[in-house]
Amino acid sequence: MGRPRTALLDRERITTTALELIDEQGEFSVPQIARRLGVQTGSLYHHVDGRGGVVELVRERVCAAIDSATLDVEPWDAAMTAWARSYRAAFAAHPQVIPLLTTSPVRAPKVLEQYERAVRLLLGVGFAMAEVMTVITALENLVLGSALDLAAPETMWELPDALTTPRLAEALAAVGTHRADAAFELALEAFIGHCRALLDAEDNAEDGAKDSRENPDASR
Repeated sequence: MGRPRTALLDRERITTTALELIDEQGEFSVPQIARRLGVQTGSLYHHVDGRGGVVELVRERVCAAIDSATLDVEPWDAAMTAWARSYRAAFAAHPQVIPLLTTSPVRAPKVLEQYERAVRLLLGVGFAMAEVMTVITALENLVLGSALDLAAPETMWELPDALTTPRLAEALAAVGTHRADAAFELALEAFIGHCRALLDAEDNAEDGAKDSRENPDASR
C-alpha cells in the first residue's frame, strides 16, 4: 500500500480532535483521540508529550484567539479592557475547556509570552511588582467566570409564577436579553476603576516618599 496523501496524524489534528471532544463532553482521553483519528494510541506519543502535552496544545489553540495586539493599545486601562474582552470571547467559544485549563499549570510558550506582555504593561505604568499577578489573576477570574456565564441558559431562574417572587420576576423582565454581557461590562468597569485607584495611590505614596527624602525637615 502506498502512503496516504494526507497524513493521518500531526499535532494540529490531535489538537483539533481533543478540542472537539472537550466541547462535546468536557473532557478527553488520549485513547479517545486515537479512536476518533483511526490510529493506535501509541502513535500519538510520537507527536505529543502525553495527556499534559495535549492539554497545552489545546490551551495554545484557544488562547491563539485572544488578540495580543490589544496589549499595545494606549492608555494602559484601555489595553487591559480590550484584552479582557478578547480573552472572554476566546474562552466563551469553548467554555468546556475552562475547568480543564484552570486546573493545569500553564506551560505553552506562546501563552506564557502573552502573560509576559501583560506583566510588562502593568510594570511599565507603575504597578508594584507584588501587585501585578494579583491584578492579572483577578482579571482572569472575572473573564473566565463571565465566559462560563455566557454558556449558561439565558433564563437561569425558573419562576413557578410571578406571585411567589414578584420583585425577582420584575427584575428579570427588566434586564432583557444580554444579561451576561451587561454584567461583564459592569464588573469590568468596576475592576478597571479599582486598578486606576490602586495605581494612583501608589503614585501618591511614591511622591510622598520622594518629598520626604528631598525635604527631611518638612516631615518633622
